[in-house]
Amino acid sequence: MLEGVNLMRAGPVLAISGAALTFLLLERPRFPAMLVLLGYGAVAALSLDPTLMQDLSSLVPAFRLPTLHVPSISWGDVLTGVLALAVPQAALTLGNAVIATAEEHNHLFPDRRVSVRLLAFDHAVMNLVAARLGGVPMCRGAGGMAGHVRFGARTGGALVILGTLLLTAALFLSDSMGTLFRLFPMPVLGVILFFGGIELAASTNGEAVPRDERTIMVVTAGVALWNMGVAYVAGLVLYYAAARGIVRL
Repeated sequence: MLEGVNLMRAGPVLAISGAALTFLLLERPRFPAMLVLLGYGAVAALSLDPTLMQDLSSLVPAFRLPTLHVPSISWGDVLTGVLALAVPQAALTLGNAVIATAEEHNHLFPDRRVSVRLLAFDHAVMNLVAARLGGVPMCRGAGGMAGHVRFGARTGGALVILGTLLLTAALFLSDSMGTLFRLFPMPVLGVILFFGGIELAASTNGEAVPRDERTIMVVTAGVALWNMGVAYVAGLVLYYAAARGIVRL
């Protein structure tokens, strides 16, 4: 949530409008909040960057298969990777990408449970294979899953759609990714991260507080990391909007 707020600070008006739009659409499956938010971000990017439309119109799709290259790895590289990268990252990966992801998944989908052992094995195979092909370290994350679910994903089909889009972009637009990324303003990305954090925090049952009240608490606390006065107003607005049924939390 803090990282989301930091990104939203780069464009407060754009971010606040995007957040308000998201709150209004989260419980309306006919209007997927994520698609609307991405469309909103794209329109804003085109409006704020006069050269973007010209750059997009000059894109020429070209099919290109990835070039696989097995790099040479010395024992010194292995030692550096273990001490400088693996050991410092171990706690975060085990906590967020393995244990928390398993807990979040089993909470959201109790009839399709996964084990910590399975996720740990999955990460191990994924990174051992990727490293030998020159790939970067990869992991899952509870925040990513929470974000997908918060914005409407309910089945594995959502990831199939996402994977298809990414593969298509990689195979046909690999030279144009920098231009395409300009369609996603950082403040809008901040809204997505912020709502992913809300989903993780509001899903807890620590004090048996109703979910809508937990959501209001989390939003207020998250915005307070940036500005206490704005957080106070945001909390009040959200409380009265929820009480009157304008938004469903």
